[in-house]
Amino acid sequence: QVQLLESGGGSVQAGGSLRLSCVASGYTPSNYYMGWFRQAPGKEREGVVSIYTGGGTTYYADSVKGRFTISRDNAKNMLYLQMSSLKPEDTAMYFCATGSTLGSCLRQGTFPYWGQGTQVTVSS
Repeated sequence: QVQLLESGGGSVQAGGSLRLSCVASGYTPSNYYMGWFRQAPGKEREGVVSIYTGGGTTYYADSVKGRFTISRDNAKNMLYLQMSSLKPEDTAMYFCATGSTLGSCLRQGTFPYWGQGTQVTVSS
């Protein structure tokens, strides 16, 4: 059974930083995509960034390029999202996802496994 558990969300002022973590278990294929998505109230879930476990290639949404960094600790089955220069428009529930073979396109439909999410709130 695949399980994903996010942590690290919270409230921060604009310009601040947060680091999200996701621990994954139960998924053991060799090469696939993991990613972070977010959903703001009243909006559709959108892809933030994905990483290919086979080589570490990353794919960022334009809205977060230069501010967010995805990383992975294979030994610990951990996925991280370092968020800097946060803006009020980054406020959303952030979800960790895994299992995609088409993750470079950042489409949620390509990710079969999801965590419950962690809330990020950025105040101006």
